[in-house]
Amino acid sequence: MKIFLMAASMRKDSFNKKNIRIASNILKQKEYDVELQEFESFSSPLFNEDLETKEGIPASIQELSQKIQIADAVILSCPEYNGSIPGTLKNTLDWLSRMKPISLKGKPMLLLGASTGAFGAIRGNLHTRVPIEILGAHLYPEYLGLSKAHEAFTADGSLKDDNHMKKLDKILQEFCIYAKRFQN
Repeated sequence: MKIFLMAASMRKDSFNKKNIRIASNILKQKEYDVELQEFESFSSPLFNEDLETKEGIPASIQELSQKIQIADAVILSCPEYNGSIPGTLKNTLDWLSRMKPISLKGKPMLLLGASTGAFGAIRGNLHTRVPIEILGAHLYPEYLGLSKAHEAFTADGSLKDDNHMKKLDKILQEFCIYAKRFQN
């Protein structure tokens, strides 16, 4: 099974990037075909139908759409901005919705999150679910948030808390079982 992973953060030292790298390593150890990408590789202008009419869909969005289409499953680790979805992710989803076919349609997907707050980006994931579900993805019903992310990682980027590592491993295993149900 091919799994596309990305942290929906552009910050160089993002907690979500650290989180998704750990998830990627867990899946590689279980011998899944993993493609880990950087969100900033797919940056695009603010969605505007006039811009789309004039210039078309940005090449970066076309590339992201292709990567999602060839994957069997998608995992995102999303930050929480003011209790909601990051604007850059929402903009990317708006552009992806213009591609035909919609690459997320029918795609099994898992949301993870990390934030410095006590809720671990769970509120943001609740908001992130809405546009993703509207685009037709099969969102895994559970998600895992990493709270107090600024205290959660060692200097080399690994998790300090073995308990959270076990939870991450467990949800990834369960998601992979779920995702296999959608393979053709």
